[in-house]
Amino acid sequence: MESVEIVRVDVKKLSAGFRSSKIVGSSVVNDANETIGKVDDLLVSPDGKQPFAVLSIGGFLGMGTHLVVVPYESLNLSDMKVMLPGGSKEGLRTLPTFTYAVAPPRPAEPGPSTL
Repeated sequence: MESVEIVRVDVKKLSAGFRSSKIVGSSVVNDANETIGKVDDLLVSPDGKQPFAVLSIGGFLGMGTHLVVVPYESLNLSDMKVMLPGGSKEGLRTLPTFTYAVAPPRPAEPGPSTL
């Protein structure tokens, strides 16, 4: 049986961190403070080890946008801004388009019997 290591977290320091609910929906800017996208979602790799940011780029008012993914560690969060250093709209357009996997339907749970 494999044991799980419990790690003590500095909760006081962590409480000053960024909530995912505040990051999702934020504009992403580059070094020149130009808006180059928007955080659409945050994902964790299937092995549960690596976080990623799904960015919505292009389009206007939600029309014509497409999604790309960058490693979460490539983003800088400070002063309530999400920055992608060295990022550009053109650079993001060269990334593969991301689409969410379709989850298989969940089996129906048995309901009350009607005998």
